[in-house]
Amino acid sequence: MLNERHIGSSLDEFLEQDGLREEATAIAAKRVVAYQIRQGMRDCGIGPSELARRMGTSRSTVDRLLDMDNPSVTLLTLGRAAAAVGKPLDVALRDAPSPP
Repeated sequence: MLNERHIGSSLDEFLEQDGLREEATAIAAKRVVAYQIRQGMRDCGIGPSELARRMGTSRSTVDRLLDMDNPSVTLLTLGRAAAAVGKPLDVALRDAPSPP
């Protein structure tokens, strides 16, 4: 039987203490966006070269966009990619969840 008592801190607390929370959050968000762009490409039946053409950019830019481990991407690039696969891009700030 599992012990239901928490031992140690939460992952968020650990990342915060080590100064890694913002980076981890950015990488996680980028992975979600890259996945969604890939899904949009699949739905449109296009590959990276066609996405680059539709975005008016280079294939290397698309490769960086689709690289789940590279969090460096501009909002302009995200907007172009979203439009190229027929999706709107939504960017929002939200309140952090309250601690339990």
